[in-house]
Amino acid sequence: MIKYAERHSQEEVEKLLDPIVLEWFKGRYKSFSTPQIDAIYYIHSKENVLVSSPTGTGKTFAAFLDIISQLIQLYRNGNNDKGVKVIYVSPLKALINDIKKNLLVPLEEMKSGPEREWLSHINVGIRTSDSTSSEKAKQLLKPPTILCTTPESLAIAVTAPKFRENLRTVKWVIVDEIHALAESKRGSYLSLTLELLQELADFQRIGLSATTSPIEEIAMFLAGSKRDVTIIDARFEKKTVIEVLSPVKDIVRASETKVTEATYSLLYRFLKNSKTALIFTNTRSGTERVVANLKKKFPDIFTDETIGAHHSSVSRDLRLDFEDRLKKGQLKAIVSSTSLELGIDIGYIDLVIQLGSPKSIIRLLQRVGRSGHNINSISRGIIIANDNDDIVETTVMAYYALRRELDKINIVKNALDVLSQIIVSMSLIKRWNVSEAYSVIKRSYSYENLEWKDFIDVINYLAGAYHSLEERGVYSKISLYKDGERVDRLNYEDRNAEFGKKKSARMIFYLNQGTIPDETKVVVYEGKRPIGTLEEEFVERLVPGDRFVLAGKIYEFLNSKRMKVYVKKADDSKPTVPAWFSEELPLSYDLANKIQAFRSSLLGISKREVLEKISDYPADENAKKAIAEYLSLMTKFLKSKGIEKLSSGDYLVEQYESDKFNIIFHTLLGRKANDALSRAFGYKLSEMIGSSVGVMVSDNGFVLSVDNEVKVNVKKLLKSVSSENLDEILHKAISNTELFRRKFRQVAARSFMILRNYKGHPISVSKQQFNSDLLVKVVQKVENFPLLKETYREILQDYMDISAAKEFLRKVESGEYRFIVLERSNVPSPFSFKMLAWGSSDVILMEDRRKLILKLHQKLIQFLRNKNRDADI
Repeated sequence: MIKYAERHSQEEVEKLLDPIVLEWFKGRYKSFSTPQIDAIYYIHSKENVLVSSPTGTGKTFAAFLDIISQLIQLYRNGNNDKGVKVIYVSPLKALINDIKKNLLVPLEEMKSGPEREWLSHINVGIRTSDSTSSEKAKQLLKPPTILCTTPESLAIAVTAPKFRENLRTVKWVIVDEIHALAESKRGSYLSLTLELLQELADFQRIGLSATTSPIEEIAMFLAGSKRDVTIIDARFEKKTVIEVLSPVKDIVRASETKVTEATYSLLYRFLKNSKTALIFTNTRSGTERVVANLKKKFPDIFTDETIGAHHSSVSRDLRLDFEDRLKKGQLKAIVSSTSLELGIDIGYIDLVIQLGSPKSIIRLLQRVGRSGHNINSISRGIIIANDNDDIVETTVMAYYALRRELDKINIVKNALDVLSQIIVSMSLIKRWNVSEAYSVIKRSYSYENLEWKDFIDVINYLAGAYHSLEERGVYSKISLYKDGERVDRLNYEDRNAEFGKKKSARMIFYLNQGTIPDETKVVVYEGKRPIGTLEEEFVERLVPGDRFVLAGKIYEFLNSKRMKVYVKKADDSKPTVPAWFSEELPLSYDLANKIQAFRSSLLGISKREVLEKISDYPADENAKKAIAEYLSLMTKFLKSKGIEKLSSGDYLVEQYESDKFNIIFHTLLGRKANDALSRAFGYKLSEMIGSSVGVMVSDNGFVLSVDNEVKVNVKKLLKSVSSENLDEILHKAISNTELFRRKFRQVAARSFMILRNYKGHPISVSKQQFNSDLLVKVVQKVENFPLLKETYREILQDYMDISAAKEFLRKVESGEYRFIVLERSNVPSPFSFKMLAWGSSDVILMEDRRKLILKLHQKLIQFLRNKNRDADI
C-alpha cells in the first residue's frame, strides 16, 4: 500500500534523535528543512520511505542522521554485533566518495565528547570496482557498519560465499538517485539484487530522489511488489525561477555567426555577474565547444584555472579535480552535458544556464535545481534557445515546469538479459526450487508481471538446452535437476524442478556481471597522462597534425597504438571537436503532447492575439515575438491551403518536392515514438515502390524521401500501418539493421552468451561483435529464443517508444486524431523547415543549415505574397 506522509514538527523530530546527534546538529544548523523533518520521522518509524525533493534540500543528510542516531542507541546498549548495518547504493562512484567524506566528518565530531569511545564502532566503507583486493579482504574480517556501494558491487557482495554472511545484519538500505536508476536496466538489476538481499536480512528501504514523476511508481519500484511504502513528496518545496531567452531579435533572418556571437554575449553577461555558474549542453561535443569558445572569446575571465568541461569522456582524475575546485569556489563556470545532473556535491552554484532544450520537464527542473544549493535559496535557470522550434519547445517546457506539471519516466520491465544474470547469481547462493525462485523474482516491481513461460525459457537457455550454441562455444551457466537427475531442459509444467551452480559459473559471473554495455573507446594520452577518451570511429579518421578539443583544451594528434592515442597540446587554431555518437536527448512524449496542444491553440489567430495568450509564459520579448511570428506564418500557410485551423488532434502530412520527393509527417510525439513510426511507414513505402527510402527522424516528426519521379499514394501508405500490425512491421524493419546487431551484442553480453572478460582477460568490443554476429545467425533459427525476444523488446520499448506510437495510431483509428494530407507542393510549411534542413545532409554545417532555413522562409513568403498580395506578409 502507498501512503503519503503527513507533516510533522521540529519538536517531534528532536524527541526522536539521540542527544549526541541532536547536540551535534544544533551546534551547526538552525533548523531542519521540511523534507528532513518528515524523512527523519518516517525512517525512525521503520517504514519503507521514498523522499522526493530538489537537490540541496538535505534529504541524504537527514536519512543518515536518523540512522546514525539509531546506531548510537544500539551500540550504547551494548549491541555490538559484527556485520554491515547500513547499505548505501548510488549509481555514481563520485557520489559514493562524497557520502563517505560527508559521514566521516560528523562521526569524528560526535566522538569528541566524554565517554563516547563506543562511537568508534560506527565506521564507513566503500566497495566498488575501484576497491582493491586488500580493501575487500579487510572488510571481510572487519565489515563496515555503513557500506557505500554501486548496484554492480552489491550484486557481487550478495553472492560472495563469505562476505554475504556479513549482510545478514543489514537493517537499512538507502538507494540514492533512485529516479536515475529506475528507468534503466541497472535499476532492474538492483531491484532483483535487493530481493536476494531480502533473503538474508529484513531491512528498511529508503529511496532518495530528485524531482521526478510518476512518484507512486518510483515508490513501488523501491519497495517491491506488494510492500507498503510512504512517500514524502517535497518536490516543490524550493522556489524556482526559469526564463527562456532568444539571443537575437529575429531568429530566422539572423546568420549563424550573429546567433553564435549573441549567445556568447549573453553567456558573458550572466557569467560575469554570477559567482559560479553551471552551463548544460546536451552533448559532450557541445560541452567541449562552449568551453573552448569562452576561453577564446573572453580570456580575461575564462582560463584553464576558471572554467572546465565535465562529461563522461573526460578522465576521472580531471573530473575529480574540477569537482574539488568547484567546491572550493575556484571555478567561475563549469560546462557539462549530463554528468552533473545527479547530486554530486559541487558546492554553491548561483545560476544554471541551459543551452538548447533539455527535452524534458523533469530534466530541466533537475538541472536548474543544482543552483541555490539549500532549501531557502532560489533555483535560477536561464534557457538560451537558438531557433523557432527550440523557442516554442523550451517556452512550453518552462511554463509547465513552473506549474509543476511533470512528464513521466518509464521503468524498464521484464528485461530477460538482466533476468539471466540474476538467475546465475542465485545459482551461486544455493540450489533453488524453480517455483521458489520465480516467486522471489516476482517480488521485484520490475518483474512482478514476468510470465512463467519467459522465466522457463531463460532457465532452459542457461542450462544449455540449445545444443546448436555449444557448437559455437556457448555452454551452460547453471545446473538443472528434475526428479534428482541432471537435465538440460524443462517443460512449462515442471514446477518442482531445481537449479544450482555450475562449477565454472562463479568466475564468469564476477568478471562479466553488470548491465552497462561496453563502448568502443580509445584512451587519449598526453605523454603518460590519460586525459580522456574518443570514439574509435573518430580516431580512424585522424591523421597526424589534426587538432581537436578534449577537456576544454586543443590537442594535436601524433599517433595511435592499439587502443591508445597520443597527443600534444596545440597552439590556438580551429579545432575539430570529437564526434561522439547518439548523444542527442529525445523529447519526452508527455511534453511533446503539450507542445502539440500549445501550437494548435495558437493557430488561426492574429499575431497580436498570440502575444496576448502567451503574455504570462516565462520567455523574454525576443522569444515571444519569435513564437508569434512563427505561428502567424504557419496560420497563413494553412489558409493558403484552405485550412482555417488545426485542433490538437490534427496531424499534417506534407508532400514537398525539391531535389527529392519528401513526405513530411508532422507527428509531434518525440523522437522515440517517431523512430518507431518512421521505420514502419518507411518499410511499407519501400515495399510499395520497390526501392529504398530515405528516412529522417526528429522530435517533431519525420521525413520519408524518394526520387521525384516516384508516384506515391500517400493515403494508401497511411492505411498500411496500424496499431495491430506495427509490431510485425517493426520486427521486419529492424531485423537486419546495425541497430539490431549492436543491441543483440549487448543483450548477449548481459546474458553471458558472449563474454566481456575471460579468466581475467578483457575481450575487445570488436571481438564481442564478431562472436555476436555468428551467434545471432544460430539463434534466429530457434523458435522464441529469449535473448532475441529481449533484443526486440529493448529496441521497441526502451530505445524507441512503441507504446506511444501504438497509442497514437489507435487514436487515429478511432477518429480522435486524424491525418490531414496536403497536395504536392514545392513550398514547405514553416513547421517543416528545421526537419528539412537537419535532414539535408549528415555533414552540413550549422551556418549552411540556418541559411537553408532562411531560404525556405523567403520562398514561403514570396509564395504567400504572390497568392494573396498580402502586404502584411
